Amino acid sequence: MNRLVLSAQLVERGALRYTPAGLPALDLSLKHESEVVENGAPRKVSLEIRALAIGADITAVLTTLALGSNAEFGGFLAALRNGRGMRFHITSVAPLG
Repeated sequence: MNRLVLSAQLVERGALRYTPAGLPALDLSLKHESEVVENGAPRKVSLEIRALAIGADITAVLTTLALGSNAEFGGFLAALRNGRGMRFHITSVAPLG
């Protein structure tokens, strides 16, 4: 199963573009900060992740989400075309707060 749910802040949003198939797409950057327990000890986690949203429904929601807003993003991870690294493909979003 390849499913990721991440509470994060929208920190960057590229311009709306279209895939070769004609689907709307948005490139995003998300920032996550939390504290988790690992091996019985608390650990602070802070990361930025590159994300992509494809499709009219999800891009419509994300274009209205203000930069700096917190939301719960759902989707999956996929390798970049060059095989170096990965990207979070967003398929759902629920604003928080």
